[in-house]
Amino acid sequence: MNVILILSGLLIGAAGGFYLGYLVRQAIARRRLDTAEGQIEKMLEEAEKKSQEVVLNAKNKAVEILEEAKKKEKEREDQILRSEQRLEKRENIIDKKTEEIERGHKILEQKAEEIKKIRHEAEEVRKKELQRLEKIAGLSKEQAKKILLQLTEEENRDLLAKHIAKMEKEGFEEIEKTAKNLMTSIIQKYAGSHTAEVVTTTVSIPSDEVKGRIIGREGRNIKALEKLTGVEIIVDDTPEAVVISGFDPVRREVARIALEKLIGDGRIHPTRIEEAVEYAKKEIDNKVREAGEAATYDLGIAGLDPKLVYLLGRLRYRTSFGQNVLLHSLEVAHLSGALAAELGADVAVAKKAGLLHDIGKAVDHEIQGTHVEIGIKILEKFKMPKEVIDAVKSHHEDYPFETSESFIVGAADAISASRPGARKDTIEKYLKRLEELETTASSFAGVEKTYAIQAGREIRVFVKPEEVDDLGALKLAREIADKIEQDLKYPGEIKVNVLRETRSVEYAR
Repeated sequence: MNVILILSGLLIGAAGGFYLGYLVRQAIARRRLDTAEGQIEKMLEEAEKKSQEVVLNAKNKAVEILEEAKKKEKEREDQILRSEQRLEKRENIIDKKTEEIERGHKILEQKAEEIKKIRHEAEEVRKKELQRLEKIAGLSKEQAKKILLQLTEEENRDLLAKHIAKMEKEGFEEIEKTAKNLMTSIIQKYAGSHTAEVVTTTVSIPSDEVKGRIIGREGRNIKALEKLTGVEIIVDDTPEAVVISGFDPVRREVARIALEKLIGDGRIHPTRIEEAVEYAKKEIDNKVREAGEAATYDLGIAGLDPKLVYLLGRLRYRTSFGQNVLLHSLEVAHLSGALAAELGADVAVAKKAGLLHDIGKAVDHEIQGTHVEIGIKILEKFKMPKEVIDAVKSHHEDYPFETSESFIVGAADAISASRPGARKDTIEKYLKRLEELETTASSFAGVEKTYAIQAGREIRVFVKPEEVDDLGALKLAREIADKIEQDLKYPGEIKVNVLRETRSVEYAR
């Protein structure tokens, strides 16, 4: 019994302890839960407050933006209203002016009708009077006029002849005076300077020691330079200077640029000379292009084909009777433009034709034909306007003058060529003789290039080694000399020097 009571008591105690522990754990858990829920509620309250503030700020910002938009819209509406008012005012003014013009037009039409009516009435009166006079005189109008003229002519034949001669003389004198004044005025407006073309170029050198390097061992450097450029390099006792001699200005300029580059570099040998000459040729090419562009810019002529502009630039290194052809072309263009403006012709056509009138001279040494014929073909190739071609082709009177611009270009060309100091006939003949020498030698098969040097006393002929052997070179020299003797006139004697060179190139890798 006691045991049962003890066991029952233990069970009841254990159950009570378990339940008490449960209650304690529940209390602790609830306390922790209450703390987390409080924190969450607090965070939610703060978040709600912030969201309300954000919403309030957004509403305020929206109200401000709306008010600003309404303000701008009101300003725009006011601006549009003012613009509409101005337009309406202008329309009213235009309507009034239109009405005035229409009224004036109607008045003019009425006056014109009245004049027609009066003229018709006068014509009727005149016819009636003529008919009445014809009835009285027994002659028609034409018969009376013929008789009157015949009588007047018989009575005043000598007087009329003297009067007509006087009028013709006064007319020619007045025309000639006007033309002279016009030409003088145009020439004064464009007073371009003249520069004499020479056949030598002087290159300054830093010291006489450089002369020895230019000549090279056994003269190989100077020979290589002369061969590649086609000029004569004169190294004499002149201090700190070397002279380049040649009739072709392009060759002289190539030699000058190459020589200056070699002197500046300090390394002078055949390989460097070849590189310098190639560099100089490219430099000349750029200068030619720049010269053409500068000429078109100076005259305000745009839209020309770049290839045509390049051909124009080539005239910088072309002379005619000692006159630089590009400068001459610029002068003709300016004179043509001024004459056209004075005479009421097309200034643009006159300028363009004046600039391009000698374009054939850029390639006349390469193509058969006169520079006029070559120029026409070039302009047709680049699709120049017919008016320009017509003005160009007649400047030497090879073709008839068809337009007023053609007369103007011809006159401007004559003015430019005839001005004192413009041309030197002697030097032109000399240069022509040298060109003929080179052309004659180049006409033989196997010739690669020819250079006239020593003022025309020597001609160097470079042949293609694969086409001409050593024996053929000897024969060619004799044939060239014979042809020069037959075809050309020259003082003294001319040395024909035929050069044959074979090069073998290989690379070690």
